[in-house]
Amino acid sequence: MTKTTLVLGAGIVGVSVAIHLQKRGREVILVDRRGAGEETSYGNAGLIQREGVVPYGFPREITMLARYMMNNRIDAHYHMAALPAAAPFLLRYWWHSAPARHRRIALAYAPLIENSISEHEALIKASGAEALIGPRGWQKAYRTEAARDKDFAEAESWKREFGVGYETFDAAGLAAEEPHLKPAFIGALRWTDPWTVLDPHGLTQAYLSHFQSLGGRFVRGDAMTLKRLSGNGGWQVLTVEGKFEAEDVVLALGPWAKELIEALGYAMPLGIKRGYHMHYAAEGNAMLNHWTMDTERGYFLAPMRQGIRLTTGAEFANRDAAKSPVQLQRAEAVARTVFPLANRLDPEPWMGARPCTPDMMPVIGRAPRHSDVWFAFGHAHHGLTIGPVTGRLLAEMMTGEKPFVDPSPFAPERFRP
Repeated sequence: MTKTTLVLGAGIVGVSVAIHLQKRGREVILVDRRGAGEETSYGNAGLIQREGVVPYGFPREITMLARYMMNNRIDAHYHMAALPAAAPFLLRYWWHSAPARHRRIALAYAPLIENSISEHEALIKASGAEALIGPRGWQKAYRTEAARDKDFAEAESWKREFGVGYETFDAAGLAAEEPHLKPAFIGALRWTDPWTVLDPHGLTQAYLSHFQSLGGRFVRGDAMTLKRLSGNGGWQVLTVEGKFEAEDVVLALGPWAKELIEALGYAMPLGIKRGYHMHYAAEGNAMLNHWTMDTERGYFLAPMRQGIRLTTGAEFANRDAAKSPVQLQRAEAVARTVFPLANRLDPEPWMGARPCTPDMMPVIGRAPRHSDVWFAFGHAHHGLTIGPVTGRLLAEMMTGEKPFVDPSPFAPERFRP
């Protein structure tokens, strides 16, 4: 008899889990209150970050922390009202970011990143999404020799240890690659392995269509209606198409996971980093050829289908607090000095929330006290990058296959009190 599985959450992670379970003979019902890829998966910088083997740590230098306390930067911003509730998470994040601990985390995390391109490639071919994505790499542009030299040395170290590729440019070389960038930069580092996405929402939609072509079902519904069935067990969720029941359930709810796992009796130190973006036209015939970060200022410019997308760094705020796009305003003012941005193309700034764990690694695996509940959330900045890796890994665990990546570093049990 075919086993039925509910997958709650239709971002890139949930869609990827649903595909891999459906391919393995499950009858999968994918549930989301909105359309697929319309929340966190919508608003990223469009990178499959093969180079991202070392997750983003919490700054530990006193001088840098002092700068962040001024709360006037593009790469990070905080709401004073949110800090008391966020403090336990931030302290644990800071603790895990100590050099020795951060290195151990990177070594455990690297296998997810190392498989990111190949796992996306399989889904891209299956879904016919080749026009949305390509192996273009992305670049960091530098204003100072100190930042440039530090990153060049780090890139060489990562190349030796993790096999990531890169190339470097001086000011003249960068100008040749990007003739419409103004001469604010002294050079650049281009990561050559990452793939870039012209439309992240479109990519998730393409993967969803592939899931449906395999026989999977997508319905609108509220994950918070999940309840245990009596008798033989299993789970039920309410949707616009009625009640759906299944033998087991996957929680792939990103920043909304916290409420449901707490309702199930689990306490995990999940945090939120919010972020913003806006699309712009370019003046005249100006073109941006590569996805580009203004490294010292902390914003990103990406040439996408909707226009040139400007993305900000992290905002530490309550998940559902009103938008406060001050980072976007700061970034736009700086970006206009380095590239000829024209008018805004969106009616208002987009805002999303990244689901984060203090040890910078996702939660992937069976719930400790529920044999029929599985977790797949907490991907922070790399949800788009490792969504398909997570999908395959969790599906293998759920169906009794040998996992192609060691899942133990990502087990939910690591957060037990």
